[in-house]
Amino acid sequence: MKIEQIYTGCLAHAAYYIESNGEAAIFDPLREVQPYLNRAKIDDAKIKYIFETHFHADFVSGHIDLARKTGGDIVFGPTAKPGYEIIVAKDNQIFEVGDYKIKVIHTPGHTMESTTFLLIDENGDEHGIITGDTMFIGDVGRPDLAQHLVPDLTEDLLAGYLFDSLRNKIMPLSDDLIVYPNHGAGSACGKNMSSETTDTLGNQKKTNYALRADMTKEEFVTELLVGLEAPPTYFPSNVLMNINGYKSFDAILEKSNKPFLPNEFEKQANESDAIILDVRHQDEYSKGHIPRSIFIGLDGEFAPWVGVLVSDVKQSILLVAPEGREEEALTRLSRIGFDNTIGYLRGGFEAWKTAAKDYDTVTSIYAMKFKNAIEEKHVPVYDVRRKPEFLSQHIIDAKHMCLSILPNNLSELPKDKTFYMHCQGGYRSMIASSILKSKGIHNIINVAGGFQAIKEVDTPLTTFIL
Repeated sequence: MKIEQIYTGCLAHAAYYIESNGEAAIFDPLREVQPYLNRAKIDDAKIKYIFETHFHADFVSGHIDLARKTGGDIVFGPTAKPGYEIIVAKDNQIFEVGDYKIKVIHTPGHTMESTTFLLIDENGDEHGIITGDTMFIGDVGRPDLAQHLVPDLTEDLLAGYLFDSLRNKIMPLSDDLIVYPNHGAGSACGKNMSSETTDTLGNQKKTNYALRADMTKEEFVTELLVGLEAPPTYFPSNVLMNINGYKSFDAILEKSNKPFLPNEFEKQANESDAIILDVRHQDEYSKGHIPRSIFIGLDGEFAPWVGVLVSDVKQSILLVAPEGREEEALTRLSRIGFDNTIGYLRGGFEAWKTAAKDYDTVTSIYAMKFKNAIEEKHVPVYDVRRKPEFLSQHIIDAKHMCLSILPNNLSELPKDKTFYMHCQGGYRSMIASSILKSKGIHNIINVAGGFQAIKEVDTPLTTFIL
């Protein structure tokens, strides 16, 4: 069967493309649809259907734009009620794409409309299942997202639905089926996802904790809900955009793709409520940046951290980007519903410096100098990694403050004493440093290279708790 996984690492997101006899279908597309149009053009195929496994929370889907540009029908599973025209499929309904068939399997639990699509090839053989967020490799979808929009849909209730869907709809299927999930490791839509992005259903029955044959519903609910971190605050906004509709990506790009020379950029910053978002590499930001700007680099988990730390998708943004990557930044912001970028600094940060504008820096040191500092001065150290990373291994006496909660816990940081901050590789600690400096906290030193570099310094002073 001709199926292609189109994976986007920043969001740990997988869309799918199938084609047969000049007809094609896309499953769970991202906001920018040109890559899917280009893919269908290679096969000289017409996109007949855009299948959505559910109303996504972690990104704005491209189904509306794709339907408008191709004439294809949008298909959701049972109970879906969006604010635009769709086909509301029935459980067990069959759709045809060329010689292929797609069977609808309603699998509520992650959300009530969540649907799995069974792929049947030209010979009538069952090939695989596109599971959306119902099941991942090594995990299943978290059931606590819908309650942020519909209070009556409690996480316990949805977890119970998910248990029934997995046992009654998914696990009876053939072990030979290939599982095609919507996300891989790094997504906030689960807690234990594998870095693998496909597997056989049979292997998942053996290895996925949530598919244990002897598991009771009560055990399932308990294990599924334990250890869930709070979902990013932008998730409900993305769900509503996917339900109600949104402005065309092309219109957003045209509106936002505006270059400003330094004086006009500065004027825009002073006369609006926009935040200045610097998306260069952390090393460049450390050497020089516009005062009070926030760093979240493109070469990292850019969109998820914007969603977590900026949170309000309506926030106005002014961009400082590497030259030539401005449109990439705008695209990746729009994927998670941040459509209010005013424009970007023409010529990048170098233009700002050339214009003799004030700029700030972040004090960063490497691991060896950090070792000497904690040896001689016993200075406070803050670890901004996620809790599981910290619990797995950390510097003795380091304090844990996950980056996601840092902005709401600034009062816990030293006011009149220099402290050090690190993450795993230097990306998140630079984000943290930028947030602190934007709030007037400057008594911070960033550890370049992070915990990874610290571990490589051979000294008994940098010992670790396992």
